[in-house]
Amino acid sequence: MTYCVGILLDRGLVFAADTRTNAGFDNISAFKKLHVWEKPEERVIVLLTAGNLAVTQAVVSLLTEEASAKPKAGEATLYSATTMFQAARAVGRAIHKVKETDGEALAKNGESFSVSFILGGQIGKERPRLFQVYSAGNFIEAGPDTPFFQIGEHKYGKPILDRVAKPDMRLGEAAKMVLLSFDSTLRSNLSVGMPIDLLLCRTTGPRRCATPSARSTSSISEKNEREKKRRLPRLPVRPPALLPALDQALVRPKARQAYMPGFTGTA
Repeated sequence: MTYCVGILLDRGLVFAADTRTNAGFDNISAFKKLHVWEKPEERVIVLLTAGNLAVTQAVVSLLTEEASAKPKAGEATLYSATTMFQAARAVGRAIHKVKETDGEALAKNGESFSVSFILGGQIGKERPRLFQVYSAGNFIEAGPDTPFFQIGEHKYGKPILDRVAKPDMRLGEAAKMVLLSFDSTLRSNLSVGMPIDLLLCRTTGPRRCATPSARSTSSISEKNEREKKRRLPRLPVRPPALLPALDQALVRPKARQAYMPGFTGTA
């Protein structure tokens, strides 16, 4: 399994992907799932991959070959596209071509053509953009209301992104949030594993990408746990929203007494 995150911010983009791939409990390997095509000061395009490893590698290899070759009429490549929308269409076409080649054989072998991608970056003076591309080759684009996409084993790391992610975050703050999202996933799902590839792209001012080390989330994880334990005693003892739900027929007197100290019933 895989976990990948892409976040669109006012100041740039943040991408992260784990590297664990398993084909059974005793066959675990590490493979890169974060791929970059870059021309300094002209474009940076990032692709995160999840799903059938053979299919995603075929799509990435096809995109790389097409980018290095002379573009065909009407078919932009990642290096010839003038907008990120055209780049997303190029990814979709690559998925179609791989499916035409391998889809029938996979189906005969009882395997599904199951892949998903997160594509993001900036071309020229166009604003940075972020897309999620599906196995059918179609895609959706992130916006202010939903500034992030996740693929793979996303459910454990989603709550913190739902609560905290916002477009005006600084890149460093977003990177911390992403690592906490990964920490939650790593704790709950063994199919997601270290190391984590983390890429920060500052797209305001001089274009620059950085790949800070993220081989362990232990430091940020321990600090987060300490903060949770410190704040727990300060939470309201009697949440007002819960009081109407304390029906006398359903709650034992002793339990009700914790919310209503004046109640003197006995259990």
